[in-house]
Amino acid sequence: MKYNFDELISRRGTNSYKWDSATADDILPMWVADMDFRTVPCVVEALRKRVEHGIFGYTKVPPAYYEATVNWFTRRHNWKIDQDSIIYTSGVVPALSAIIKALTVPGDRVLVQTPVYNCFFSSIRNNGCEVVECPLVYRYETYRIDFEELERQVADPKVKLLLLCNPHNPAGRVWTRQELTQLGEICLRNDVWVVADEIHCELTFEGHPYTPFASLSEEFRMHSVTCISPTKAFNIAGLQIANIIAADADVRRKIDKAININEVCDVNPFGVEALMAAYNEGEEWLEELKAYLAVNYDYLKAYFSEHLPHYPVTLLEGTYLVWVDCSVLGRTSEEIVNTLLEKEKLWVNPGNMYGEAGEGFIRINIACPRQRLMEGLERLRRTLNAIDLSMR
Repeated sequence: MKYNFDELISRRGTNSYKWDSATADDILPMWVADMDFRTVPCVVEALRKRVEHGIFGYTKVPPAYYEATVNWFTRRHNWKIDQDSIIYTSGVVPALSAIIKALTVPGDRVLVQTPVYNCFFSSIRNNGCEVVECPLVYRYETYRIDFEELERQVADPKVKLLLLCNPHNPAGRVWTRQELTQLGEICLRNDVWVVADEIHCELTFEGHPYTPFASLSEEFRMHSVTCISPTKAFNIAGLQIANIIAADADVRRKIDKAININEVCDVNPFGVEALMAAYNEGEEWLEELKAYLAVNYDYLKAYFSEHLPHYPVTLLEGTYLVWVDCSVLGRTSEEIVNTLLEKEKLWVNPGNMYGEAGEGFIRINIACPRQRLMEGLERLRRTLNAIDLSMR
């Protein structure tokens, strides 16, 4: 490999939310969805040049920013985005909140497919709307959409939006064209808008290509809003940059107004420079990253098979977030996570934070050097085996 993803880089003392939130130096954090790898060198170089200028006033987003975004998605995903449909903002979560504000009124219902990214719940509730959970079906160590239940729930006239997570966090699914088409047709029939969070779109594994929901048909394009960002793929979440793609001009005006009401209409110069560098020059690095993550996942699967065979690992088609079924323990997700933290100083996410359907699961971030992953799995094994023994 040209790039060294095995390098162990200390992140403590850098105001890292993931590492510096720990209460002790021996805690190993494998929770928050950012990576322990340096970003692509072209981004570092672009930021270095910008820092050397020494003036960091208000930022005007240049035409090259839009060109980089359009060219990237055209080249990699055969999705031709109309430049006029792009609205920039500071992140996907602020984007989701603004979209919900724009397309609903308090009291409306917004459907989510659980277990799902926890910020979906807060974005919905913060806008005075009601969360409607349509649980995914868990079977044979993977998830599928319950289309019959989905059709029943979106038939409710109070349901105005469906928040789609594509690829899905934490279930690890990369939805197929057929699944997305069926979902979209159900929503169209019931006049429900699809709001697609596609922030993990670059992090997919071989045999599981990402399909932008809006690319499937003109009807879907005009009846959906998509949120994209390079921040997950290139490990630049702290630079606060994202884009909203809204083809319908009237909807776009409403979203733009909501973004200004929410005061997330300005972006910083570093996010702009990083996006352009990543999209223009970062493809080779990204492909090597994906290969490294795939080997990390294979290592984890083999480790579980040998040492933790009673804990099913969900098939990972995309993202770097592994979803593990710990229901055999008969304990809540919170109890399992607290025991891991107390006994072995390992910090992972409890499944119930992603909705009731996540109870009994944990989420593990494998976007780290393999040596660190190996240490985390050893800590996990010792704790789970100790719990097993205490139950006998």
